[in-house]
Amino acid sequence: MKHLYLLIFLCLPLSSSFALELKRGPYLQSGSDVQVTFAWRTDVNSNGLVKYGTDPNDLNQQKLSNSNVKDHFVTVTGLNPNTKYYYSIGSSTEVLASGPDYFVWTAPAKGVAKKTRMWVLGDSGTATADARDVRDAYYAFTGNTHTDLWMMLGDNAYPNGTDTQFQNAVFDTYPEMLRKSVLWPAIGNHSLLDAGETAYLDIFDLPTNAEAGGLASGTENYYSFDYGNIHLVVLDSLVSSRSATGAMAMWFEEDLAATDQDWIIVYWHHPPYTKGSHDSDSGNMKQMREVFNPILENAGVDLVLGGHSHGYERSFLLQGHYGLSNTFNSNTMIVQPGNGREGEDGAYTKPSLGVNPQQGVVYTVAGSSGKVNVNEPYDHPAMFISLPSLGSVVIDIDGGRLDMQFINENAQVLDSFSMIKGSGQASEVLNQNMPEGTDNENMDATSENNDSLTHTDTSVGNGLGCNAGALKNTSLPYILLIWSLASFIMRQRRIRLHHLGKSTTV
Repeated sequence: MKHLYLLIFLCLPLSSSFALELKRGPYLQSGSDVQVTFAWRTDVNSNGLVKYGTDPNDLNQQKLSNSNVKDHFVTVTGLNPNTKYYYSIGSSTEVLASGPDYFVWTAPAKGVAKKTRMWVLGDSGTATADARDVRDAYYAFTGNTHTDLWMMLGDNAYPNGTDTQFQNAVFDTYPEMLRKSVLWPAIGNHSLLDAGETAYLDIFDLPTNAEAGGLASGTENYYSFDYGNIHLVVLDSLVSSRSATGAMAMWFEEDLAATDQDWIIVYWHHPPYTKGSHDSDSGNMKQMREVFNPILENAGVDLVLGGHSHGYERSFLLQGHYGLSNTFNSNTMIVQPGNGREGEDGAYTKPSLGVNPQQGVVYTVAGSSGKVNVNEPYDHPAMFISLPSLGSVVIDIDGGRLDMQFINENAQVLDSFSMIKGSGQASEVLNQNMPEGTDNENMDATSENNDSLTHTDTSVGNGLGCNAGALKNTSLPYILLIWSLASFIMRQRRIRLHHLGKSTTV
């Protein structure tokens, strides 16, 4: 009997050594209307198993990868568009993560309009309290509204983009968002700062062969994808050639020519216009403006996003400025002046739904999701507003209408604008395949540290800074009175911008 006890004792550590430990993820990659890649890391090599289904209590389908690895990438195909799938990840012998909070919404079919929310982070990779405050502010702002996709504009892991730095700045900072919404990153100079550092390309599984729509790029450095009636293009302003005859520029022009989507959004790290912590009159920023701005403006792009400069800057609706900042002509290069806000100067408009070549682009710098540089000029003449403020960008698209807001670390809206195409008719396809009895859930309006936040709107277009829920049960006459009073006050308080006589508040 003693020998039996000894045998059992000796076998215990041997058995436990085979138990897998989840070290990273899960996180969602390269999602489309019919497929998504589930990624995670384990402490030891194993195969990878994803179970999934539309009922969290009945994951009746599965995909097994027999690759014996630590970094798992399992692509599930044959999914239905615009459908909520619950999932679990693990191996053929054990489950590592599962539950009602583990789900993915597939994209709508290409060209199908759906009310869509996007979250944009720039230079968020500091792994500091500032980055966490920006994160928590967005969670409070979005509440139970699902984030359909989210984008990182580069510099996602400071200072050198190593695997450990990505763990701290991305996976330990955004675990809830990573497991529910597909992340679409761009390369930044701090993502690939060290020669030979490949963590960015090893970690992310990005489309090279048009797996999520668009035109095949043949590289993960730059790519495109579709989400419903939106076409998105991600460029590489660091590693790839920025020449007009280079592979990226040629692919970019062909990709844009091939799309007929209602909306086109393009983003990369080094912004074409900025006077924040960097100056776009030089370096990669100048090259991107000179080569890529003419291509995208001629192709009818609606919105361009960049990071790198650690503040927030947003332009008028622009067309045709490719030179240095001192060559900017507000009379000929601003397609539509004003702040782009309904009820004030009016939303920016384009004549019809779909591609509108040479009708203007809004350029946005959103490089303050992890840190902000305060003592900078912030005076680029192309910009309607420039703010030395921490924050992130929220984009909502519904049919022929786009709304963009800048949310600071206190969940306050500091800037907003709208763009309307044609009649601006809203979409009618909303959550068409949501399982009965489920909510369009995402995050609670609390931080991961259980600190409650309240969303407040203090943008120029909203007049008074008030709690978003405060007016919810207020009668219409009072709302109109408050709105009128707020508009009057803000028109008296605006700080003059240096061009066109426009004004704003900070």
